[in-house]
Amino acid sequence: MTIAITKTTKNAKPRITFTDYLTYFDGSDTKYELVDGELVAMSLGTGLHGETIDRTYQAINAEINRTAQPWIVRQGQIGVRCPRGIGLDTVRIPDVVVMQRNDWQALQEREAVIDFDLSAPLLVIEVISPSTKNIDYRAKRTEYAARDIPEYWIIDPLEAKVTVLINSDGWYDITEFFDSDRIISPTFPELELTPTSFFPI
Repeated sequence: MTIAITKTTKNAKPRITFTDYLTYFDGSDTKYELVDGELVAMSLGTGLHGETIDRTYQAINAEINRTAQPWIVRQGQIGVRCPRGIGLDTVRIPDVVVMQRNDWQALQEREAVIDFDLSAPLLVIEVISPSTKNIDYRAKRTEYAARDIPEYWIIDPLEAKVTVLINSDGWYDITEFFDSDRIISPTFPELELTPTSFFPI
């Protein structure tokens, strides 16, 4: 398929639409987010980053199974379409996503992007890397709130803390947890986790 890539000015980066993003392939294994119509390559991250994501996934998956919720958790496999300013050409790929199982089933025959016709994820989690710190703490916070995602975790191995953001009328209320603090999560009220649970020794 041929995809139209538009340059708005001489020095502007190529821009594509959300529809084109769904079928974009450049022949490589590079994973891209779409930010205001611009493709942004995602790095593999450090071993610490990957280990933290895996520990997070395992803990959340175990809690979903224990409580028999009709939910599913995936790591780095699902895009979330988000409003950004007045534009709709933004797709983020969170490190961990918790969503309704029936919405996951709806993605089986199409690109794995949660569009506006599906419910917002119940929880998204980002694990901080030095290169993504500002994006995860600032840009994604605004985008996920605009998408009405009820809960957003930022796991920060750099500062050994977990920030839990709870959506309240389109804005996130923020609580930070350190060391042996029990993480308080409305989505998982019985969860027995502390920030140290996520960080490999």
